[in-house]
Amino acid sequence: MPRLSSLIVASLLGLLLSASPARAASVPPWGTGESRGEDLSIWLVTFSPGDDVFSWWGHGSLVVEDRARNMQRLYNYGMYSFDDQTVVHFAKGRLEFWVGESSVNGTFRFYKSLGRDVRVQELNLTPQQRVTVAKKLADNVLPENRDYLYEHYSDNCVTRLRDMIDVAVGGRLSEAEKAPARMTLREHTRRYTAVSPPVSFLLDFMMNDSIDKPITRREEAFLPDELEQQVAELKVPGPDGQPVSLVEKQWNYYASPSRPRPPAQPPNFGPWILALGVLLGGAALGLAAWEKKGSRAARILLGLENVVVGLVLGIPGLALVIMWVGTNHVVTHHNENLFLANPLTLLAVPYGLRLTWNSAKARARLKWVWSLLVATGALGLVLKVLPWFDQDNWRAIALILPISLGMAGAFWLDRLRALVPGTARTPPRQDAQVSSLKAS
Repeated sequence: MPRLSSLIVASLLGLLLSASPARAASVPPWGTGESRGEDLSIWLVTFSPGDDVFSWWGHGSLVVEDRARNMQRLYNYGMYSFDDQTVVHFAKGRLEFWVGESSVNGTFRFYKSLGRDVRVQELNLTPQQRVTVAKKLADNVLPENRDYLYEHYSDNCVTRLRDMIDVAVGGRLSEAEKAPARMTLREHTRRYTAVSPPVSFLLDFMMNDSIDKPITRREEAFLPDELEQQVAELKVPGPDGQPVSLVEKQWNYYASPSRPRPPAQPPNFGPWILALGVLLGGAALGLAAWEKKGSRAARILLGLENVVVGLVLGIPGLALVIMWVGTNHVVTHHNENLFLANPLTLLAVPYGLRLTWNSAKARARLKWVWSLLVATGALGLVLKVLPWFDQDNWRAIALILPISLGMAGAFWLDRLRALVPGTARTPPRQDAQVSSLKAS
């Protein structure tokens, strides 16, 4: 149970945390107004996703270079302190990040050592625009300005870069980003978490319909790869007034020969998830039928299945209630998956344990626990005909509802057999005994 709780926290934090090494430094010349715009260059740097859950989304930074002084600095809005207070602040929905600065070469080597791509785009800005961006970055990194409240989809280490570039080019980036996005935030989340189907499902379960709404390309640019592509496509007025590319030149500091890019589309895990739900629900029915033949092992296995399913589905359900009632994580509020799994599901844990000891009371209570969960799950499914119930939770329905149906059916097996013609049980041994008595 503690390990599963840690997985839930780590998985949700994986939506939030991304960082690279940084260290304090003195105010650079572009922060004091000493650098000339003609000597400055601004780079957008994109780091590909990494191996652990915290880095699945990739990362981005801005670099300022003063060629006359042979000086560079990388500005990273993904800095955080990962300690006991991080979990507390996350639980409250108030996770603080800050912008830090670091050595360009040192940071690039760090990401290369992790086998992550380092892609650079030098921005085609006017001298005055370069001065403005460089001064803003130098101001942002000051202690009194550096902190901000992180929100994964709307205010993160990449959206801050997007907004700064947009201001520099006079709002042309946001104008181009008004076009509809090619997919929702949930679909983007699914494709970036496809590297781990269990964690992908967990994150999918925890988030409500706020990430299912139609979005624009601007909102897609919470992802480093999306911002990189949008910047590459943008045209800005050149010195003669004619449109030119915002990217003056680009190069790869490092391109991993083995690391694949995130899939262009979210993977279709739906059929596999449904198959798993049917398998687990069917297993409960099979164990109940086996137990009717007098198998003690079947009863123990059925009890243990209740324990495991109760934990795996009940803990996230309880977490949803807590995060709805007690935190600022609006992405978890009013979540339709509470119809499928909620704190009631956790009752399967103690009753499942008692079932392994053949408790008749536990068996009766499990019957009603799962029956209620089937009823609420079916209600959630029926309510989807209404426009207010538009959460894309079909994957959760495909997994959890068949499990609940199978679990409930396992404890209503005798009644189900009575309803199916030709399957009602008869007591042949008792009839044989009666015939024997008559004959005697």
